[in-house]
Amino acid sequence: MKTKYLYDVLVIGSGVAGLTLALQLDKKFRVALISKSTLKGGASWLAQGGIAAVFDKDDSAESHVRDTLIAGAGLCHDDSVRYVVENGPTAVNWLIDQGVDFTLDSDRAHYHLTQEGGHSHRRILHSADATGKAVTGTLVDQVIAAENIDIYEHHCAVDLITQADKDSRKIRCTGAYLLDIETDVVSLFQAKTVALACGGASKAYLYTSNPDGASGDGLAMAWRQGCRVANLEFNQFHPTCLYHPKAKSFLITEALRGEGAVLRLPDGSRFMDKFHADGELAPRDVVARAIDFEMKRLGCDCLYLDISHKPAAFIIEHFPTVHQNCLKFGIDITQDPIPVVPAAHYTCGGIVVNKQGQTDLLHLYAIGETAFTGLHGANRMASNSLLECLVYAQASAKAINELMPTIAAPDSISEWDESRVNSSDEDVVISHNWDELRRFMWDYVGIVRTDKRLQRAQHRIKLLQSEIQEYYSNYKISRDLLELRNLATVSELIIRCARQRKESRGLHFTVDYPDLSTIARDSIMVPINFAGQDVVVYRD
Repeated sequence: MKTKYLYDVLVIGSGVAGLTLALQLDKKFRVALISKSTLKGGASWLAQGGIAAVFDKDDSAESHVRDTLIAGAGLCHDDSVRYVVENGPTAVNWLIDQGVDFTLDSDRAHYHLTQEGGHSHRRILHSADATGKAVTGTLVDQVIAAENIDIYEHHCAVDLITQADKDSRKIRCTGAYLLDIETDVVSLFQAKTVALACGGASKAYLYTSNPDGASGDGLAMAWRQGCRVANLEFNQFHPTCLYHPKAKSFLITEALRGEGAVLRLPDGSRFMDKFHADGELAPRDVVARAIDFEMKRLGCDCLYLDISHKPAAFIIEHFPTVHQNCLKFGIDITQDPIPVVPAAHYTCGGIVVNKQGQTDLLHLYAIGETAFTGLHGANRMASNSLLECLVYAQASAKAINELMPTIAAPDSISEWDESRVNSSDEDVVISHNWDELRRFMWDYVGIVRTDKRLQRAQHRIKLLQSEIQEYYSNYKISRDLLELRNLATVSELIIRCARQRKESRGLHFTVDYPDLSTIARDSIMVPINFAGQDVVVYRD
């Protein structure tokens, strides 16, 4: 069995960001596209809402920029916001050229644009309420047809590979070790350039809208190899996930509230007007905290989202996915309110990158949810995330295409060695630690925080990391172990970022510091082995 591969570009992650990057690379480059599950198994496939971009004549880039800056609570990078917004229509038009079928208006002459929380105009292009499925499905078809792209499904990244670059005096990334989940074989994938498009880390929390693969793999691997990360305390909790004992991580799209759905207490009364002038269309962090507050005040397990006052035909036409999935659990949204709870949804911070997606590690790029671009600030505005995936994936592809002729092939290195580890008969340790981690992250580092809770979380994470490292050092690796290891790393970074922020801003709300600081600063974590510094290279 072959266990050593060499490519021009290694793309780890197969969501919209990874797929777009792979397709935008020059066709003369050999590309390996890595998927932990299947090409349709990630968070992008599940996205319901849409993509925010200026397509309406009454809208403007300035308005989109202003809305994003307001939602970001003073922490967005103005240049990054403008870069994404101004390049947004071009990026979306590329998707349309690929064949994505966005929903048309009733006149069939224009795209139907919906509105979501934080947006002052209708600017959300969508494909009914399954935009992720439409976009991802189209891009997957294109990737499968591309002769220069090799697809590796069911492969989990173990760690990145680095070498000293003799010309630049910096550390460069030259590949990764990858575990074939189906055969348990670890292979060496070397490449001139590596791109991380691994998604976020919402599986660090007990309740999440994300699929099982959202374990912060890219963040943890980049940190271990010397890349800075930033603003990981800003975890977006989607206000409305379906609450049902048999429903696993099913998101109720924000577009329902954009089309008039209202939030209700168990007695049927509305409450959002007490928390924000925009009511149900308030930014997500406000809505999530309001629901959390009312649930704790009343001691109830869930609240309710109600769109039943709208015509049934309208609901079924605009929200077929939500309608059909809720029916599976005996809930008819044309007649009944939907039981909902907040759930971890999006990681606003990430690996520090520049406008081309370049990290601190030479020839390592990070795009999509795994990256920190400065776009989202302290709170991601709805439907800006897919836009960011597209814009930065295209920027990274352009940079890689231009630089590739100047990049030397990596030096050959040893393949994976597991001769000194054993097969484990104690996998219960992994499942127990996984459960403990997600529970204390939910309880101590969730929607509302305190210094005491964060201190408890930091104490627990240190003990867990010690146990996990001992296990990792002595037993053969598995997907569960790798994900647990990565989640523990990212959870520690989330806690450290949260403890550093002595204010309440956007998604980070702490009872001990309820006020907004007069100075807005990013929480930047610098690893001991920071890759941005020069290294000593000994020449023969």
